[in-house]
Order: sequence, then C-alpha cells, then structure tokens
Amino acid sequence: MASSVQRIQFTVEEYYKMAGTGILKQEDRVELIHGEIFRMSPINSLHAGIVNFFTRRLLKALEGKASVCIQNPLSIDEHSEPQPDVLVTHFSQDDYRNHHPRPEDVLLLIEVSDATLRLDRDTKLPLYARAGIPECWIVNLRKKQIEIYRLDKEKAALTLAQRCELGDTAESATVPFSVSVAEVFG
Repeated sequence: MASSVQRIQFTVEEYYKMAGTGILKQEDRVELIHGEIFRMSPINSLHAGIVNFFTRRLLKALEGKASVCIQNPLSIDEHSEPQPDVLVTHFSQDDYRNHHPRPEDVLLLIEVSDATLRLDRDTKLPLYARAGIPECWIVNLRKKQIEIYRLDKEKAALTLAQRCELGDTAESATVPFSVSVAEVFG
C-alpha cells in the first residue's frame, strides 16, 4: 500500500502561536512564505551595511513623504508574512503600530540578496507580484548589480525593467529616489 506525503501549511496565526510558545525562538531568523517556514541565512557585514546604506538614504530622501521599514514583516495573506530587507510604504502616522504593512501600503520593496538570490527571484518575486507590489529591487551582492522589477498588471508578474551595474543609477518609478550603484557597493 502506497502512502502519500502531505505538507502542512501553517497560517500566520499558527506561526505566531509557535513563537508565543517557544517553538520558534526570538533569535530564529525565519519567514513564513506560502505556509512554509523558511530559515533565513545569517546576515553578513556586507548585507547589513547595504541595508544600513539604503535606510539612511531613503530616510533622508523620503522624510515625511513615506515610511521606511527595515527587516519587518509584510502581511500578504493568511499563509505568507515575509520580512523584506527594506519596505517603503505610504506614510503611517502611527508607524504601523496597529498592524504590519500590507501589500496596498507598499510603494517599493528591496531585497538584498546573496545566499537568498534564488529564493528572492523564484519564490518571493511571484508572491510580491500576486500581492500587487508595484516595484521590487533585488540588490545582487554576487554581481554588484541592482535588478529593478516593476509590476506588469496584465501579466500579474514583476518583470525585469532594468539591470543596473557599476556606473549606472537605479531610479525608482514609485517614489522620488535614485542611487548610484557604485555608491551602494562603495
């Protein structure tokens, strides 16, 4: 007799219960995507420094115009709550104290990718597209590039609009922000 293996899909509510009971610990770096819990890679200094760079530059460029959220949850649906490296959202007077940002709040999403490059491109980008996120950047640490993806509503997909390399400037179509790739990788 053959047996079948079935995956258990967790909800966001169950995910938080696991954290509340200690199954998932505070120091665990995990994300819930499509009901699966993904363990994230440790953050090396290059990754951290680039997130810090974007934080500083975005806060300066968008002060009072938008909120900048760093490595915080994005509530997509009942089975997905990823933690992108950087979210630029509509300005929130309460700094999202009452709920995590939702897809309709997001203007720009940035993932800094090295070990997570495949997950970010193959799993997260389609998730973000289905949620209607208008623009995503993947900062490719391996190739020192910024990949800019924009939502194609007809295809319901985030499509590559531009691959910026050293010497290029990456410019957002959704918020007043641009940055030299050379500055990012300084």
